[in-house]
Amino acid sequence: MTSCTDEETVTLLDEIQVSSSYVSIPVDGGSTDITVTAKDSWTVENNVEWLTISSSSGGAGESTLTFSAQSAVDGRTAEVRIQCGNATQRINIIQGLATISSATCADVIAGPDSKTYQVTGVCTAITNTLYGNWYLEDETGSIYIYGTLDSKGGEKNFLSWGLEVGDEITVQGPKTTYNGTVELVNVTVISINKSLVKVDSVANAQLPLEGGEFTAYLTCKGQGVSVEIPDDAKSWLSISSIQSAGTNSVVKFKADANTGGDRETTLTFKTTDGSKIYSAQTMLSQTGAIIDATIAEFLAAEVGNTQYRLTGAITSIVNDKYGNLYLRDFSGETFVYGIEDFQDKGLKEGDIITIVGKRAAYNGSPQVGDAVLENVIPVTTATVAEVLAKPDDADTYFMVTGQITSITSDTYGNLYLKDDSGEIYAYGCYPGWGATGDDRKYLLADKGIKVGDTLTMIAAKGSYNGSPQLSHGFYFSHVSN
Repeated sequence: MTSCTDEETVTLLDEIQVSSSYVSIPVDGGSTDITVTAKDSWTVENNVEWLTISSSSGGAGESTLTFSAQSAVDGRTAEVRIQCGNATQRINIIQGLATISSATCADVIAGPDSKTYQVTGVCTAITNTLYGNWYLEDETGSIYIYGTLDSKGGEKNFLSWGLEVGDEITVQGPKTTYNGTVELVNVTVISINKSLVKVDSVANAQLPLEGGEFTAYLTCKGQGVSVEIPDDAKSWLSISSIQSAGTNSVVKFKADANTGGDRETTLTFKTTDGSKIYSAQTMLSQTGAIIDATIAEFLAAEVGNTQYRLTGAITSIVNDKYGNLYLRDFSGETFVYGIEDFQDKGLKEGDIITIVGKRAAYNGSPQVGDAVLENVIPVTTATVAEVLAKPDDADTYFMVTGQITSITSDTYGNLYLKDDSGEIYAYGCYPGWGATGDDRKYLLADKGIKVGDTLTMIAAKGSYNGSPQLSHGFYFSHVSN
């Protein structure tokens, strides 16, 4: 590199300044100092395992930071950030001369972080088309590409490369390991060798519940086409025909009727030029039946694309913009990670809702994913007097809070509830929405609820022999006396 001046360029910030924004450490190991001048307290963000910094924080005024590292087999680079107020000063670290090594995926996986590698492999899947996140695979393994620069070194322009699954590509970039996943970060593209087989279009990619025919139209410039159906799809999907004319091929598949939940698979088409294998992929999905389930049954299910129908009461709303909430029935409670168009639904805590969604999980915790609202039974908060003034209606529900004055059935939760406005008889307080048979029993004992406790329950207004009562009631919450 050359420059029109031999003076070092230093980034000057108002809150914090450094004597050098570049730190060079000998490849054999050693230390280098810089001076930090700050107007306020500051902290150092250091996520580099091989780098030691003399202090992780400091105060206003002038301080000395020492950067140290043990000897390195190969050159390596890193970045450290110093935060002072709203300002961030970046310090670039270099030890030795960073060399670019041609490597296999296995070499990258076994090699040290921060080292720059050049790797050639096939793109097997693309996960983000803005930044360019995708998987590269060769005969030794697979690595994740986290960010792909364009031809001018810019970010967020991945589509400019026209990269497709099946293309052979050579990239270079520094290695990092994130949560156990080996990555090359913000890679530079060296070359792209387009695949000899390409999926031009498909017909009926979303198959109906009853099954049917799926067709893939290919361009193949290699020596014939072979098809791979994943093992988990072979029981319901088969090849019905392969027709080729010149470079055009048509592959037809037959899918059986689906008696389970939603399912999908990835089909791989391969060809060869006599020395290399080229591939292309396409997705096929099939609508499944919606399974009516209790929340306990839903929680016991495996994570996947099967659709479940759940009904229960909203016990709390965590995010009123996206509809992150907790839903409970008589069997249990689950987290719902958002409901489509939640802000337009007017839902509130206590409302009884029916949703359809997938069994998902986050950090091992189960949740409902991709939830869609099917039905709502609004629940109105009311005093005892307000409920007593309403006509009998089994389809209208109220949330009532009062003190338990007496219990007439421990088994089913028959009790009297009183607030400042009056008293009413509750003919049953069950563990939650949907309880039938023996599932209605023993709420009071299970929760340790007794006379004198404050109980909130959801119920309809009914009557028996002319006496008003809360009917079809179930537990919402309680406070022990």
